[in-house]
Amino acid sequence: MEEWNQSANLALDIGGTLIKMVYFSSTDNCSADSQENRSLEESNDISDDLEICLIGKGRLHFVKFETTNINDCLDFISSNQLSTHGDLPDEKQHSAGDRNLIKATGGGAFKFADLFMERLGLNLDKVDEMDCLVAGANFLLKAINQEAFTYMNGHKKYLQIDHNDMYPYLLVNIGSGVSMIKVEGDEKFERVSGTSVGGGTFWGLGKLLTNCKSFDELLKLSQEGNNRVIDMLVGDIYGGLDYSKIGLSSTTIASSFGKAISENKELEDYRPEDVARSLLRMISNNIGQISYLNALRFGLKRIFFGGFFIRGHEFTMDTISVAVDFWSKGEAKAMFLRHEGFLGALGAYTSYQKKNSGELISHQLIEQLPNGVQCTGDDQCRGLPADPKS
Repeated sequence: MEEWNQSANLALDIGGTLIKMVYFSSTDNCSADSQENRSLEESNDISDDLEICLIGKGRLHFVKFETTNINDCLDFISSNQLSTHGDLPDEKQHSAGDRNLIKATGGGAFKFADLFMERLGLNLDKVDEMDCLVAGANFLLKAINQEAFTYMNGHKKYLQIDHNDMYPYLLVNIGSGVSMIKVEGDEKFERVSGTSVGGGTFWGLGKLLTNCKSFDELLKLSQEGNNRVIDMLVGDIYGGLDYSKIGLSSTTIASSFGKAISENKELEDYRPEDVARSLLRMISNNIGQISYLNALRFGLKRIFFGGFFIRGHEFTMDTISVAVDFWSKGEAKAMFLRHEGFLGALGAYTSYQKKNSGELISHQLIEQLPNGVQCTGDDQCRGLPADPKS
């Protein structure tokens, strides 16, 4: 098995809405109590439990920025000297050109290439976006215990992934838009579907319909809302009754935003919280349904959801899970990833490896779980609670 390649310490996934960054810091201290280097993430709302430790090597960190604030990303790289390689033991093996080259994926790797050169003197080595998403997902599922989990009705259940029976699966990456990828092995995949109704839709419509200034503000607002104020339910059509003949309960949404048709109200008459909740429910339901239909189309039993649209948000995950459960009649389950938003950036980072990126260093990893338990790539992390944050 190949050793971890430390020829670079930074990789980027520059999307239409967010910039995702994975960077390496050299330290032998990977204890759960260590605070070293964590101050870098605090201003970016990145949870410490996302860090990944390389035994005896150092630590991988995960940071995000809004693409519209790309200068903040550039300042972060510059002020923390992430574009230099002075602390890496094999620096002498690489030319000056190599040291000024960083892996990047996403459309922004093309759009902002000149800006990175002008501001930081960095060349962006562009890596295919789909390749990176799949490589990142495969790496996490193979190397990180307690990475995948299900979530329904407020209950989170972590899963042990059988590496010998991992493929095929459907990877649903929810960014600004949604890509659905049938994964059959390392570097063996096909983008089979997608939808333009994704995270960008939620943020774009939410920005128009509310006074929210950020995606996270809109997501927080939705937690305080009631979508039934705006959504037309089956019970609204059938006088409070179920439509049991076709399996629809009275609380099933018949038409998202449908009540606005019959009510003599303007936008300002509705609470922004309710608008945000209805919008999130509509998009999450749609993604869950389309995902299952594509899984059914190819006979796939496993559906993994990633992308920064989810952000560990309980209502979002529950809505997607209920949609998959409903349309599959309980045959399929939605599965989520703890490092959900960083698949592309992590895949770009693994591409520094010469080959076999899907078989990376599982024996060299220690992951810091929120409750302080350390898991290595060979551990089963027995005895963990269903939800380590509880």
